[in-house]
Order: sequence, then C-alpha cells, then structure tokens
Amino acid sequence: MQWLRMTTEEVERSVRTKIETGLTEKEVQKRLGVYGANKLDDGKRTPAFLVFLNQFKDFMVLVLLAATLISGLLGEYIDAVTIMFIILLNGILGFVQERKAEKSLDALKELSSPQMMVNRSGVWQKVLSTQVVPGDVVKVTSGDRIGADIRLISANGLRVEESSLTGESVPVQKHASPLDAKDASLGDQENMAFMGTMVTQGNGVGVVVNTGMKTEMGKIAHLLQSTESLVTPLQHKLEQLGKILIAIALLLTALVVIIGVWQGHDVYTMFLSGVSLAVAAIPEGLPAIVTVALALGVQRMIKRRAIVRKLPAVETLGCASVICSDKTGTLTQNKMTVTRLWSGGKLWEVSGNGYEPSGAFRLAGVEVLPERERALQQLLSYGAICNNASLMTRSIKQGMLRKERTEYVLDGDPTEGALVVAAMKAGYSTEGLNDQYTRVMEFPFDSARKMMSVIVKDKKGRSFIITKGAPDVVLSQCTTISYNQQTEAFTSSRRTEVEGVISNLSSKALRTIAIAYRPLKANEVCSQPFEAERQLTFLGLEGMIDPPRPEVKGSILECREAGIKTVMITGDHRLTASAIAKELGILREGGQVLEGRTLKQMSVEDLEGCVDDVDVYARVSPEDKLKIVKALQARGHIVAMTGDGVNDAPAIKAANIGIAMGITGTDVAKEASSLILSDDNFATIKSAIKEGRNIYENIRKFIRYMMASNVGEILVMLFAMMLGMPLPLVAIQILWINLVTDGLPAMALGMDQAEGDVMKRAPRSPREGVFARGLTWKILSRGFMIGAVTLAAFWITLEAHPEELIRAQTVAFVTLVMAQLIHVFDCRSEYSVYHRNPFENRYLVGAVLISVLLMIAVIYYPPLQPVFHTVALDMREWLLVLGMAAIPTVVLGGFQLFKRR
Repeated sequence: MQWLRMTTEEVERSVRTKIETGLTEKEVQKRLGVYGANKLDDGKRTPAFLVFLNQFKDFMVLVLLAATLISGLLGEYIDAVTIMFIILLNGILGFVQERKAEKSLDALKELSSPQMMVNRSGVWQKVLSTQVVPGDVVKVTSGDRIGADIRLISANGLRVEESSLTGESVPVQKHASPLDAKDASLGDQENMAFMGTMVTQGNGVGVVVNTGMKTEMGKIAHLLQSTESLVTPLQHKLEQLGKILIAIALLLTALVVIIGVWQGHDVYTMFLSGVSLAVAAIPEGLPAIVTVALALGVQRMIKRRAIVRKLPAVETLGCASVICSDKTGTLTQNKMTVTRLWSGGKLWEVSGNGYEPSGAFRLAGVEVLPERERALQQLLSYGAICNNASLMTRSIKQGMLRKERTEYVLDGDPTEGALVVAAMKAGYSTEGLNDQYTRVMEFPFDSARKMMSVIVKDKKGRSFIITKGAPDVVLSQCTTISYNQQTEAFTSSRRTEVEGVISNLSSKALRTIAIAYRPLKANEVCSQPFEAERQLTFLGLEGMIDPPRPEVKGSILECREAGIKTVMITGDHRLTASAIAKELGILREGGQVLEGRTLKQMSVEDLEGCVDDVDVYARVSPEDKLKIVKALQARGHIVAMTGDGVNDAPAIKAANIGIAMGITGTDVAKEASSLILSDDNFATIKSAIKEGRNIYENIRKFIRYMMASNVGEILVMLFAMMLGMPLPLVAIQILWINLVTDGLPAMALGMDQAEGDVMKRAPRSPREGVFARGLTWKILSRGFMIGAVTLAAFWITLEAHPEELIRAQTVAFVTLVMAQLIHVFDCRSEYSVYHRNPFENRYLVGAVLISVLLMIAVIYYPPLQPVFHTVALDMREWLLVLGMAAIPTVVLGGFQLFKRR
C-alpha cells in the first residue's frame, strides 16, 4: 500500500477506522486475531523436550550414564535403575528451574515493553504496544518510542530520530500532507513514522498501518533480534570458578579412586564411587541456581514496583554509593498542596495529603472550624471560583481481595487544583460554588499580566470581579484590603505587613498566590482585563508547596545508614530545593547547594574537586546531569541516576544504574535505563537496592552451603582411603545426597529474607570477589568439620559393630546428611547460626523437613534399604548421629559468636 501518497480520508477508508473515535475494543480483539500481537518474532525458541534433553549434556552426567551402563552389564540392576532414576529426577529439577527462569524473564519483557497512547471508542488511553493493531489511532509526543508503522494525519513541530532504521542520525521533520513520490526511500517518507524510532520534538496523531513483522523494522528484523545476553558478571565469575572447581574435584576424586584401588578395593566399586563423588563434588548446578535466584529476585522487585530491564543492574545495585534523584514526583508527591493561608491579619495552617479533600485548619496551633472564620471562607471560596481545575474520583481495585479504593485525580493546572482542594477541605465543592455563582466572563492567565480574573454573578444579581495571580502584581492593583472583617484603605503599613507575610512564606519555599476582588457597579461593563483588574480589594494569600512523600525521609535515612549518599537534582529555585532537601534530611549541616549557572561554568575536573560536598543541585538543566555523573564516577562512586525526559537519557545511560520513571518517564529515558520505577517513588529505589544486596548475599549463602557440603563429602572419602578404612559411603548414597540434600535447601536459601543489618553495611565494592569477607575460610572450616564428624561417627559405629559395615555406612550417610541440613541454617547469616531465627525462612524449613523425611524413608522403608544399602538405626545411634552432626555448626558458630562479641 502506498500510504505516503494517500489523503487522510483514503487512509481512513483503507484501514476501516474513524479518526475521531478510533476502534472499539471488540474490533481490536478481532484484528488481534487476524494480525497477531504487535511484536517482532523472537526467533526460534528451543522446544521444551530439547531443553529437557540438554539437562543430560553435562560431562559428569554423561560419565554417570556410562557408569550406569557398566552397572547393568555387571548385573548390578538395582544400582543401575536407581542411578537412572536419580539422573532423571535431577534432569527434571534442572528443566523446571530453567523454564521458571525463562517465564520470569518473559514476564519481565512484557512489563518493560513500551506503551502507546491510543484512541479507543473516543477515549485516549495508554496500552502496551503489543496490543496495537492496524487501524488504531495513536498519539505520539516528545520522548516516545514509536511502537508501529503509522501514517501521520497531523504533526505539530514533529521531529523523529530514525537512525535505528535508516542510519541517518539527524532527526527528520515530519508533516501530514500526501507525497507524490512513488519510490521514496524510508528517510524521505516524511508523513510516515516507523516502529522503533524515537520522537525527539513536537507531537502528532497518526493511524497505525502496519504492525509486527509487517513493519519496516520487521522487514529488517535481524537489526533488532540480536538478543542481549542475560549472563551477568557474577554468573560469568561463577562459570570460571566452576571450571577451576571441576579440575580440583576431578584430581581429588582420581586420588580417592587410586588410593582405594591401591588399598585393595574393587576397581568397579571405586570407579562408581569416584564418579558419584565427582558428580557430588562439582557444583554443576551453580550457574542455574544463580539464574533462578536472579529471576526470583527480579520478580520480587517487580512486586516492589521496580522493573529490572538489564539483569547486571541487580548486582550493581548492591554497590551503589550515590543516588542522584529528581525532586518533583520522586522525592515529592507532584501534587501542589496549600499548607498556609493568610487573610485579615490571621495565618492559618492547613493539613491534609495530596488531592485528598480532607484536612484541618489551625490558627496559632489551635484547630478552628472554617464556618466560624468569615475571612477564611471568603479567601477559600473565591480562590476556587476563579479557577478552571476540577477534582474527579476513580475507583482502584487493590490487594488480593480486589477491594475498591477511591482515588482523587486532578483535571487541570496543579496550582489551581491546590486551591480547589483547599476549598473542598472547608466544605466548598466546585459544584456547590457553581450553583451560587454564575460565571459571566473570564480573562485567562497570561505570562505578561501574571493574573487570571473572572466576572461572576451571585443569586442576588450582584456582580464581582475576582482576581488571582502573582502577589506583587495583584498588590499593585489593590487600593483597599479586607482586614478584621472590614474593608479599609490599603495603607503603606498594611502593604508592608502583607509583603512581610509573602517574604515569610517564600522563605519556607511556599509558592504564594494572591486573591483579590471588587464588586462591580450595576451598569459597569468590563470587556478588557485592564478595565476589570483595577482598584481591587486585597483578600489574602494562599501558600502552597509540592510536599515530600511521607515515606521518603525514612528511606533517605536508611540509605545514609547503608553508606549511600542521596543528592537532589532539580530545575527548581535554590530556596525551594533547599527547603525540601532540609526537610528530607538530604541537605546536611555544612552541605553545599550548587546552582545551574555556576555548574555550567565548571569543567568535570572542577566539579570533581567539590562534588562530594554538594547535596543539592538547583536550577539545573538535564544536560548538566551528565557532568555530575562523570564527576561522581571520577571520585570512585557507583552512581544511580534518575530521570524522565529525553534529555535525561545520556546521564541515565552513563550512570552505573540508570533509573527511569515509569509514570512520567519518556520511552527514550526508559530505553536508556536499567531500572524503571513503576510508581516514580524514591522509596522504591531504596527497596530495589535492599533487594539487590539481598540477592547477592543469597547467592553467597548457597555457594557457601553447596561448597562446604561438597568439601565435606570429598574429605570423608579421602580421609577414609588415606587411613586404610572401608568405604564410609557407597555411590548411590553420594548421589542421593547430591540430589536431595544439596538441591532443595540450596534453592530455599536463594529465597531467604534480607538480614536485619543489610542496609546498615557500607556498599559492596564492585571489585569484591565472591569469596571475600572470609567466605573461603567458612567453606573450608565447615567442610573439614563435616567430613571429620562423619568419619568419626563411621569409625565409632564400625568399632562397636565390626561385622556390620552397612550399619556403619548408614550412620555415616545419616550423619553427613544431618550435618549438612543443620549447617544450612548457619549459612543464613554472615555472623553465626545464633544471629537469626531459624524459622524465618519457611521455604528453607520446608526443604529441610522434606530432606529429613526422604532420608528416614531411605533407612526405614524396607524396599528402599537394599537399594541404598541402609539399615534401621536405633536410639543410641541416632544420639550419636545428632551429636556429631551438630558439632560443626554449634562449635564453629559459637566460636564465631564469641569472637564477634
């Protein structure tokens, strides 16, 4: 179709739509069935059965399969079947983990996909770009990423950056007129906008003509289908570590086999034991568990309203040392709220939150009823009458029970909205005031006059001019003042008093609006603003501010305790920025406030010298943010930078953790970011950092657990061989431990809650290794103790029952399992097992109980006893097992606790 040559009417007919109303939901669903979702093909996905088969490609699993074949050929059918069953179970567990991680990442892609503003049945609404169909009428504006090919039907200063499609770096000026060219190149199709391109300036409306693989981007889809690798630096480190561990484990295993054969043990038995030991010793599941832990952590972040777009950000969050945050909407509510009122010599305080029309009025700290204060009534009602904003309600379903909650939404200018809400707190609704006063004429606000006025008529037929605007301008037009319920001359002393109040409110960073009025004479006609806005009676002042979010102050304090500095970057005036920063605890005693005009004159090197002392950047343009990021990074900081605009994108991209706003953020900012805040709230950044730190700590926990357990398994066999003792464990027991004792608790550790002091520790250095902070010593010491107590329990039982090797092996098997299951609770804390409540992590408690029950089944269920070479244990043997198994955790944990105290 030659869309570029068509008129608007021809486009409308071709795609069967109406420009004014767009498509209905029913028609959209019908077209989705015909055209499919608006997305590019992901390429060929690995079928589920191949994902399952891939679980058996591991080198050690292949060796184990060879050992199984040898067992079968030698007539050891029970061993062969059991090993096959364990291999199959291990494969199923790996398959489920991989699919779960894949689904988590799919959900993540869905959440972070761009949105488009679409006209559906005459109502403009935001929908995911995947749900857009040909025929949809869409609106694009500066900062948007276009999600489909559209034919423009109107364009207002619209420029689109199309480098991803055409290679042309200069944005293209767009228009809506038909083109004559038959074979215009993509770069010359000025009335079209294409999927994947960015709006850099202006706005426009268009009709979707192609979606998905039918778009121009779809035709060259290989440019966009280069899938970003989801392997994080930590996963890469662990893969390298795994290779080293495999080499060490194979050497130790070979040593065990050689010593065993040299001491006269059966070659087949030692070969099978050696292979089983190697499988148990090598943490081949480590990268998979890390992937699952990261995916689960990402899901938890989504619930906390932080959408992770780039997986390495999860690790980097734990290293963040500075958060550079916008003020409006992130630190504050982005809801202008009247907090002070002055009229007739009285100063009232107003309480309340956001656009909620409820609050109290206080005079000198004492609550007053508005109906008893005539000056207050007049000030509030006149402020709401000279106004074009309105407050609406909408119902929101929330929680698991989907209970409805009413939310108040402003329609109009935030400053005017603040006046309306203040009036409603005193009982003056817009509807009620409209019944009492009829608007005759309006003189809209303009930047030259800095005032807005309305002429209204009350029910008695009296006409008034009511004016609101900048205090200095309104004061210049006032000749009288309402004071103590009387109108008196606006003398110089009264004027000085009012100016003092304005100065006082401004020092508190309040924006002040002045209200004045004048009764009109019976036949007075005012057709121009200058005729109406004169000889006014000054009524009073309303002071408003965008108040801080209630939860932010605590979050900033928590970040400070975590060694993270919060810096405010805002386009607001120095006074407003400083007041909010002081209230939130961002501006420290002696901290600096740097203004944009000073910053512009500084180089990055100049800024680097003072950047650690600056807490607030005021009157800063988005372009200056990049300079701030570079200066902080030069000082060695790991920087998290928030932003929402097109011009914020370079700073967001340059930061170690780029954070975009989910509500107010443009698609350009979201594309550049690694984290999106779905609620635009600073407290969400704090929660994300806490979650990021916890994910890293959980990965350390299960590395510690798995490796200490593996060390213990190797050492018990190696020590036995070196001491010339019989084998303490048989192959099938080692495989069972590898599957049940290692797998389930390790996964549960990945879901552990954060320790209480996780946000009281200094940020982790990005150069810190996984084994830092004494982890190597913990692994080796616990592993040695687990191996030693297992061997001791085996020797004691063998001495008591020399003729019952199976009994001694059962005791060793149960001791090793119980020592690991007790040790897993020690792994939950950096300090000791006594530092945390062992029942906090219900997943871990459940995993340990399942492991214990399976172990009991193995030693007490008769059909399983010959399979696993076990016998039932009596009470004395259980006391020996539990006493020995507790020693590594109790003794070393106690030593650690004593050392710390």
